[in-house]
Amino acid sequence: MTTRILIADDQEDVRNGFRLILDSQPDMTVVGEAADGAEAVELARALRPDVVLADIRMPRLDGLEVTRLLAGPTAEHPVRVVVVTTFDLDDYVHTALRNGACGFLLKRSGPNLLIEGVRAAMAGDTLISPQLTVRLLRSLSAPQPAQQQPVPEPRTAAADPLTAREREIALLVARGLTNAEVGAELFISPGTAKTHVANIQAKLAVRNRVGIATWAWETGLAGKA
Repeated sequence: MTTRILIADDQEDVRNGFRLILDSQPDMTVVGEAADGAEAVELARALRPDVVLADIRMPRLDGLEVTRLLAGPTAEHPVRVVVVTTFDLDDYVHTALRNGACGFLLKRSGPNLLIEGVRAAMAGDTLISPQLTVRLLRSLSAPQPAQQQPVPEPRTAAADPLTAREREIALLVARGLTNAEVGAELFISPGTAKTHVANIQAKLAVRNRVGIATWAWETGLAGKA
C-alpha cells in the first residue's frame, strides 16, 4: 500500500528535496505541498494524506498549531503528523508530542531518517531524532533526589545479548551518530554499520535507532562513556 504524504514547509527548496527523497521510495508518494501552516491544514483536510510532514516556523500558522489542529484530541479526522525542523529545542519537542505528533525529526538528520520517520508513523510508532533522544534520555537518567526510591541497578552483562562490537555500535548510536559516522569511527563501511544496526535492532526487539539509544541508557552502557 502506498503512503500518501503532504509536505508543509515555507522553503521551496526544502519541499523539493523532501519530494525527491520520498517519491524515490516505491511505497511512498507526495500528494501535496503547502508553503504555510494555514494552507497545510486546508490541504490535509481536503486531500486526507496518510502523513503530514510539518516544519515548525511557517507563516500564518506554525507547525505546532498545525499539529494540534490535525492530530490533537479535538481533530475531527486525525492525521499522522511528523514535525521536521531545524530547531531542536526541548520545548518544541514536548509541545509537538503533546499536540499529537508521531515524530520529531531534525532536517540535518538526513534522508534515511526522514523515510524511517514516515514508516514509523504508519506503523504507529513515534520516532525522534537520535540527537534529541540522547539529550532527553540524559535528563531522565540524571541523579534522583535522596528521598525518592533508589533507581534499579542496570542490567548485568549476562543479560546483554550483544557482542562486543555491537555494544560499541550501540553506544555510538546512543550518542546520535549516523551510519556513516559510526563507520568512520570504527573504520568500517557505512553499509557494514547499517547491517550491524539492523542486527542490534533484531536482537533488542526494537523498531529503530531510538530504541537502541533507549536500551543503551537504560542498561547503563551509555552512562559509562
